[in-house]
Amino acid sequence: MEVNIHEAKTHLSRLIELAVAGEEVTMAKAGKPVVKLVRVEQPRPILGSARGAFVLNDSWDKPLTDDEIEELFGR
Repeated sequence: MEVNIHEAKTHLSRLIELAVAGEEVTMAKAGKPVVKLVRVEQPRPILGSARGAFVLNDSWDKPLTDDEIEELFGR
């Protein structure tokens, strides 16, 4: 899709939504393309990539005692 800069300023939110949806929006000045509005691709995390980065002991989910909570947060 190609739009002139004045139209782009008027409808920027709509043009951004189109770009996020995958459409390439070209903005033109005096009929000449000068800028492209495109979606920024975000890298997706790789499942399991943190394997071995930390280790949980067997009691990681046991409830804390009142004394342990007080030690962490005080009164």
